[in-house]
Amino acid sequence: MTQLFLNLLAKDDQDIQKPQFRAKVGKMSGLVGILCNLILAGSKLVVGIVAASVSITADALNNLSDAASSIVTLLGFKMAEKPADEEHPYGHARFEYLSGLAVAVMIILIGFELARSSVDKILHPSAVEMTWITCCVLVLSIAVKLWLWLFNGKLSKIINSTTLMATAEDSRNDAITTGAVLVAALIEYFTSLQIDGFMGLAVAVFILYSGMNLAKQTISPLLGEGANSEMKEMIVDYIRSCPKVLGYHDLMVHDYGPGQRFASIHVEMDKDEDVLTCHELIDDMERECLESHGIHLVIHYDPIVTNDPELDRMKQIVTAVLKVRDERISIHDFRMVMGKGHTNLIFDMSLPAELLGQKKEIKEALEEALNDLGETTYHTVITFDLLAFN
Repeated sequence: MTQLFLNLLAKDDQDIQKPQFRAKVGKMSGLVGILCNLILAGSKLVVGIVAASVSITADALNNLSDAASSIVTLLGFKMAEKPADEEHPYGHARFEYLSGLAVAVMIILIGFELARSSVDKILHPSAVEMTWITCCVLVLSIAVKLWLWLFNGKLSKIINSTTLMATAEDSRNDAITTGAVLVAALIEYFTSLQIDGFMGLAVAVFILYSGMNLAKQTISPLLGEGANSEMKEMIVDYIRSCPKVLGYHDLMVHDYGPGQRFASIHVEMDKDEDVLTCHELIDDMERECLESHGIHLVIHYDPIVTNDPELDRMKQIVTAVLKVRDERISIHDFRMVMGKGHTNLIFDMSLPAELLGQKKEIKEALEEALNDLGETTYHTVITFDLLAFN
């Protein structure tokens, strides 16, 4: 069914790297969500009022909020496809994240309102009228929500969208929630135990939990999270495979929304290689990364010395001393300047986040260990980096 929708949407061009196709998929998901949730909300609202069930009415309001969420998702994808302009040279793709955040806020507000209604029902209980129509509507709702879960889940994987994945998870949660409502109605019908208010409260708590998780997922990229492991591995594997590359470091990724990702990395090449050849290779690497992975990559060229035994020896000694302190510490851009009275060791050091407050202690301990060698006086000139970028 999902593939049928995609074929109708874009018969010939289903290139996930193109923002236009991504926008079409997102808008299609929004339209399907609006239609399904409005039908479910209307059905449950009628049944909930007739049956005097707060949990069914709460579930109807949840579906209504889902319809509103689908509208926001549709608008978010619509605005995200706007091209770059003078004021926003990196495009508008972050609207997708903003729409996800708006959905999260709406879900949380609905959750609080449902919790209030459920507590009132607990304090002032009333009987629920269970009919076969009520049962059919709830079973239908579970089936539709399970289908929406599979539908949006597949779409989210096709275009790698956290917003659609959150929509899919919300549909799955709704199926579980409606199942709980059905169980409560059946228990009241067969046992006369009035648990409707308690089940409505459980539904509200579940909605609040889902909303907060969704808010966390959408806020993270807006704050500027680092490259995920999959993207980082993809860039690094490509860089490793390129000719004349001896090493790399300082990988930074800036996310301006899906399809608008910019990255920079330092690439090490032998200083004796022809500079123009290295420049041409770097241009090819940047172009290939954009064409194949949709990432605007900027590469900084680092020429390194590969034929100096003394430099290699000192680098190995420094690395060994640092590994004793913490196995995760690494160094790069290692240079050595010899003077009459002392030798300067100049390099970058990558530290785990929790060690950034120990820069002074690490530098002093390293210089002490090097000077204990008794060869000469060593001074270190260190630029500290975050390990996450290396």
